[in-house]
Amino acid sequence: MSSKTSTCLLDPITTKLFKDILPVILNTIITIINTSLENGYVPQSFKFAVIKPLLKKPNLDPDILANYRPISNLPFISKVLEKVVVKQLYRHLQDNSLFEKFQSGYRAYHSTETALVKVTNDLLLAADAGLVSILVLLDLSAAFDTIDHNILLQRLECEVGIRGKALCWFKSYLSNRYQFVHVNQQSSPCSQVSYGVPQGSVLGPILFLLYMLPLGNIIRSHDINFHCYADDTQLYLSMKPDQTNQIDRLSDCIREIKTWMTTNYLRLNPGKTEVIILGPHKLRECLSKQIITLDNVSVSSSSTVRNLGVLFDQDISFKAHINLACKTAYFHLRNIAKIRNILPRSDAEKLIHAFVSARLDYCNSLLAACPKSVLKNFQLVQNAAARLLTGTRRREHITPVLKSLHWLPVEFRVRFKILLLTYKILNGMAPTYLQDALTPYQPIRALRSQNAGLLVTPRVSKWTLGGRAFSYQAPFLWNQLPSGVKEADTVSTFKVRLKTFLFDAAYDQVS
Repeated sequence: MSSKTSTCLLDPITTKLFKDILPVILNTIITIINTSLENGYVPQSFKFAVIKPLLKKPNLDPDILANYRPISNLPFISKVLEKVVVKQLYRHLQDNSLFEKFQSGYRAYHSTETALVKVTNDLLLAADAGLVSILVLLDLSAAFDTIDHNILLQRLECEVGIRGKALCWFKSYLSNRYQFVHVNQQSSPCSQVSYGVPQGSVLGPILFLLYMLPLGNIIRSHDINFHCYADDTQLYLSMKPDQTNQIDRLSDCIREIKTWMTTNYLRLNPGKTEVIILGPHKLRECLSKQIITLDNVSVSSSSTVRNLGVLFDQDISFKAHINLACKTAYFHLRNIAKIRNILPRSDAEKLIHAFVSARLDYCNSLLAACPKSVLKNFQLVQNAAARLLTGTRRREHITPVLKSLHWLPVEFRVRFKILLLTYKILNGMAPTYLQDALTPYQPIRALRSQNAGLLVTPRVSKWTLGGRAFSYQAPFLWNQLPSGVKEADTVSTFKVRLKTFLFDAAYDQVS
């Protein structure tokens, strides 16, 4: 019942009707699913997919087939079966610690933001310690479509521990699959799928993560920091500017990754491989004077790189990211302004939140302790959105308008995100790699503060760098919260209390 109501071309009835009559057919559905699991067999009708090409980005040329992502639409009942399997498989992986720790794709409590918080925290602390970092972004070509089924089954058996009927079920799931393309009411002939896992399926993403399991151990063997999000892999190495011999370690790591990927029928996309030097300007200059290449890619060629939707600049200031987000937000505000007079206020507010506020909030926990001059552009966008929504003139004060809309100013929206993530970390609803960044305060002797839920705030040598790290900002902000806010029982309760506290703090401060 919690599944989406979208209907596949192969469904005999619409998903909405299926849900309406579920009480009548429930026992039959349960019998079908249990029989499939007990016999290790997936019905052939569940293994047909309708491929609907989807442009990877709106601005790409629709006449080039490589710009499309093949999304598989599967029968609704097959996705229900896959959900049952995914829940049991996920529990097995979680209970036995079989997931790659630094893989944030397709996992509960993980996201692009948690991945970038981890990487940015490491980079800022390295810069604070007087180190310069090299960040390498690797990208795979058609990763889901080239997975070898025999290798995947071997991973499931040898590394995940799936055997017997369960392994037979996965063999049946992967074998004799067929697909056809459906565009403009026309369908292509069916073709057999010999490689890959279906994009758009429930089970496909987690099978891809298991296929990529050995990659983490390869990178660790070279003592290189890394983080993965699905098929995007980022490697980063911090060092003193004169330690250019460390580059060889990074080059060897990339070379071994390529060899492993070739053996496993995967391919790095050289056109999307990006390298950037990060850290204080003087340290970067010392390293840039060296002629350094990583597999024929110049490390000094990029001043900014796009990392999971966020622009990283060499100073880790995120000025380029903020400028680009503002440019896009103003574009959408101009379009909304053209139709504002025919929209009810509630609909206009939905559009603003969908196209503007979402961009201001995306990964805004990375903007911790950024100077107000940097966040000012974001605040101007929010002010413009409030004026457009309420019809407020340019010369009128905007603070009362923001307060009446109950919108937190941008600076406090950043704090809200950091504190919410901190609450989730302390309550076991966040990745383990972020839990390692926070340390509960334990006084040497019995004090009143031992029950105040405080965190240890680490020392930093340069507040502008280390002071912006999540491992510094999270304890710093958390320790200022009243105990009544921290002691919320649920996430929803914490959100309400936190927003009320920050709202009062924001507008009392202005007053």
